[in-house]
Amino acid sequence: MRVILADDSTLLREGLARLLAEEGHEVTASVGDAQALLEAIAADPPDAAVVDVRMPPTHTDEGLRAALEIRKNWPDTGVLVLSQYVERRYATDLLTTATEGVGYLLKDRVVQVDEFLDALDRVGAGRTAFDPEVVRQLLTFSSKVDPLQRLTDREREVIAKMAQGHTNAAIANQLHVSQSAVEKYVNAIFDKLELTEATGYSRRVLAILRFLGS
Repeated sequence: MRVILADDSTLLREGLARLLAEEGHEVTASVGDAQALLEAIAADPPDAAVVDVRMPPTHTDEGLRAALEIRKNWPDTGVLVLSQYVERRYATDLLTTATEGVGYLLKDRVVQVDEFLDALDRVGAGRTAFDPEVVRQLLTFSSKVDPLQRLTDREREVIAKMAQGHTNAAIANQLHVSQSAVEKYVNAIFDKLELTEATGYSRRVLAILRFLGS
């Protein structure tokens, strides 16, 4: 996979570049600010970009705005956003704007190499990859009474895994149940959230958006 790294921490960028090279990926550019990131992607679009939320000059949302622009102008480039903390607006903005090829990972998760590489692979393949802690906190932040309250504990486990970007097969493996059981849980979730085939949109995406409180 061809990857661009964007983070104002030179140490983190160099560490990730070395890790990715060892795994057989090609780092086509390594930059420290959002403008340089966009210029690098315009010159040579990669398969995926790893982007910090907060970068110069203001260290607020430069990375997020760049990520949204990437998804708009280069939809074939996956974007894995890194953040020090769970920032609800950033996560929901990204997911509601782009429903595939996106991920949101806490920086602490980067040290867990297998999880980071798995998230990057999923994003590069056009799937989603949301940190379990991000999903948990987004759910905690939402206090609205809605159809989500109808879900059983197991159905909530399943939709949380869906929000992290896992397929039904992967969910079945992680929860130690059959894939057909997961499919039944997913259909029950669709029914309880009143998501029918007639919506004209992906029911899986709509369920995830509802779960994240968008």
